[in-house]
Amino acid sequence: MTGTEEVRCTLMRGGTSKGAYFLAADLPADPAARDGLLLRTLGSPDPRQIDGLGGAHPLTSKVAVVSRSADPDADVDYLFLQVAVDAPEVTDRQNCGNILAGVGPFAVERGIVPAGEAETTVRIRMRNTGELAVATFPTPGGRVEYDGDTAISGVPGTAAVVIEFPQGGGPLLPTGNARDTVAGTEVTCVDNGMPVVLIPAAALGVTGYETPAGLEADAPLARRLRGIRLAAGHLMGLGDVEGATVPKLTLLAPPRQGGAVTTRTFIPVRCHPSIGVLGAASVAAGLRVPGGVGEGIARLAPSGDRVRVEHPTGFLEVDVRLDADPLVVRRTAVVRTARKIFDGTVFPRSAATAPIPAPRPGGHHDSAAR
Repeated sequence: MTGTEEVRCTLMRGGTSKGAYFLAADLPADPAARDGLLLRTLGSPDPRQIDGLGGAHPLTSKVAVVSRSADPDADVDYLFLQVAVDAPEVTDRQNCGNILAGVGPFAVERGIVPAGEAETTVRIRMRNTGELAVATFPTPGGRVEYDGDTAISGVPGTAAVVIEFPQGGGPLLPTGNARDTVAGTEVTCVDNGMPVVLIPAAALGVTGYETPAGLEADAPLARRLRGIRLAAGHLMGLGDVEGATVPKLTLLAPPRQGGAVTTRTFIPVRCHPSIGVLGAASVAAGLRVPGGVGEGIARLAPSGDRVRVEHPTGFLEVDVRLDADPLVVRRTAVVRTARKIFDGTVFPRSAATAPIPAPRPGGHHDSAAR
């Protein structure tokens, strides 16, 4: 590119997140150069992200990099990148199920996958983890439909995307235990697509019904959560997670709105205004683990696979099926919505005025996040 830099970009809402979607071919192949470009594109580091596409919150400072897949079991590859808001950092050490909801429609919009006459199914390899997901969404007349009557909590838009996750290759319980005592607190460490630590809210001296802002303002709680997260990271085989965004921490409390459980999730410092897709998938599976910390808190239906996970702005329903012996997740599926907001050219700020991206702990992990 010469003169003013310009990059083709699609801005999409995926679930309860918003992100910039790019074709891999439109970004630098070198990860450091790519990260620098994305920081300049989203306007980081700046708590307002006033000079870029970012929305001044981790949920709106996300990127999807999509390409045709060489994997015979997938149609496209999807790399998720979390762009820090107020630091020159880009990380690929986690996945994002909300941004995942927009990957199938984006692939059709950009011509990577042909649209069906009624609906389209896109097989997606998630490069952060190497796992697969299958997204199905309406394409009447061969065009992606962004209107419809399906809605999710906390989001005004519609347009359903059903995402199913085949059985993963890793253990559901990374520590091998239904319960662990971490930093003096009993927890359940679970990974059904996202490493999550389940914690009874009462064990931390809170109800679990507080607002996200109220929980974020609780300094003693923040110190306890940090200690739990750092210790749990080692137990779960994630190593030193000081600079990582996983594992997530989810506080559990009895349901109030007819669901299975009430949650408050830290991502990892900010408290999520709802809950992430893969985080909810791990919570739902963790609630079904015999002897886990969810026993006595969650109210699970006696039959059926559906688990309604309550969060600060509503609920998220997950279909999850476990086999007890051995303990294996057989099926996970969620319903999300996605909407195309903008498609065109973005003009990143000048590289001469941008900070150098901070190095990632352990280097880049494009092929495997954990």
